[in-house]
Amino acid sequence: MKPKTQLQWLGHSAFRIVSPDGKVIYIDPFLSKNPSTPEAFKKVDDADFILLTHGHDDHVGDTLAIAARTGAQVAGIVELIGLLQQEGLSVDQSIAFNKGGSIHFDDFSVTMVHANHSSSYKGAYAGDPAGLILSFDDDICIYHMGDTNIFSDLQLYGELYEPDVVLAPIGDHFTMGPEEAAYAVELIGAKIAIPMHYGTWEPIAADPKEFQYFAEENEDIIVIIPEVGKEIF
Repeated sequence: MKPKTQLQWLGHSAFRIVSPDGKVIYIDPFLSKNPSTPEAFKKVDDADFILLTHGHDDHVGDTLAIAARTGAQVAGIVELIGLLQQEGLSVDQSIAFNKGGSIHFDDFSVTMVHANHSSSYKGAYAGDPAGLILSFDDDICIYHMGDTNIFSDLQLYGELYEPDVVLAPIGDHFTMGPEEAAYAVELIGAKIAIPMHYGTWEPIAADPKEFQYFAEENEDIIVIIPEVGKEIF
């Protein structure tokens, strides 16, 4: 059965999701300065929520501009949200939470989990990096891993949250490479794996087909290699 939730990859780690009730969600909206984002998606005029995994420029991206233009609520770890408020993000649009915590909206919830990486915003400590697990009511569960390498808690996250889809960084250099990412997906146990955080610049010019080769050695995993700007489902 096709999910009611809609998912698009916008390049790097940026995704646009439309919930079954029509809420527009952006994750890590690095768009206007992203060389892999098509021109049509570089400016956002419609957003209800922006979800952030960590404070690096290639993830926070256009958050403040989108929030100012659309009135979207911005959710992320406490320290990062505090720094964005200093940059002009309205308190009324801010949702600060932390690892293990969940926030609930009309037809979906978001749980923050660990990611094994680093995080800063304009040189300041921006809290820990995180992954985000989005559970849509009576529909699918999507796990955006953020920037990370492999760690054993991924198996626990798979058992606890049972994600249907995992968005996995494969670019190497700053995150996992294709083989390590494939093993991480296997630990999580999701049925569908979608590679991200690759191909933006030369240091992360990984081959998604290599990730597909390693991941699909497990017959229970299907890899979807996304096309930037096209609906995945």
